[in-house]
Amino acid sequence: MTDAECLELLRWAAPRLGLRYEGFRRVRGQVCKRVGRRMKALGVPGLAAYLERLEADPAERAVLDALCRVTISRFYRDQGVFDALREPLLPQVLEAARARGESVLRVWSAGCASGEEPYTMAVLFRQGLRPRFPDFRLELVATDADASLLERARRGCYRRATLRELPSGWVDQAFATQGDELCLRPEYREGLDFRREDLRQGMPEGPFHLVLCRNVAFTYFALPVQREVLARLLERLVPGGLLAIGAHESLPEGTAGLARAAGALPLFRHGGTRG
Repeated sequence: MTDAECLELLRWAAPRLGLRYEGFRRVRGQVCKRVGRRMKALGVPGLAAYLERLEADPAERAVLDALCRVTISRFYRDQGVFDALREPLLPQVLEAARARGESVLRVWSAGCASGEEPYTMAVLFRQGLRPRFPDFRLELVATDADASLLERARRGCYRRATLRELPSGWVDQAFATQGDELCLRPEYREGLDFRREDLRQGMPEGPFHLVLCRNVAFTYFALPVQREVLARLLERLVPGGLLAIGAHESLPEGTAGLARAAGALPLFRHGGTRG
């Protein structure tokens, strides 16, 4: 598939799948390689014939939707975000929760891919927060629409390269070597619940103290879908809870009920108050 054909496909697909065409500019090669393999497997002679099939076959549109999911992830991605969560933001949240008589930190990783983000939070909680808050435990829901990615996430084993941004001492404490991979130790998997869910169709109930919705909704979803997703995210945040989005993302204009929590970092506090 040529680049011009790739662009034509994405322009066709975006409005029909509730996606944002502009979000794919830098990653369209990854998506269109998948689509090219799919066309070859189907024996479709060219893009025009594939578009005809997509128009006529809702099941194939669902396949295309899955092929459009971009899965780039690593541990401690966007270091400044996790540094700010470690200090001061989550300690503020935990202090307020403790004052309310709570003893559980509830986190949701939306679009968790193969598990790097939720496991980053599990390691951060045990290594960076639990020494100060030994009375708290972590409950973390991690969702993704891709069953194969969730299977990899549940396995919890990774190449060393994807861990390079984690503090080195944390890697030594949290992972054990198995062959040429590092696998998360059992105690760091406690309280984690991986679920197959598409953000556009369903969400865990909440409420959550922290929602990580990074590099999914506010990059690849069409603006009306972004607004719908954001409204439902806010319904699931406790007052004073935190929302993290991607480093290169922005929230829809006119968003109410959120205030920046850490300067220019993509971290927002629900209600604009501490807690």
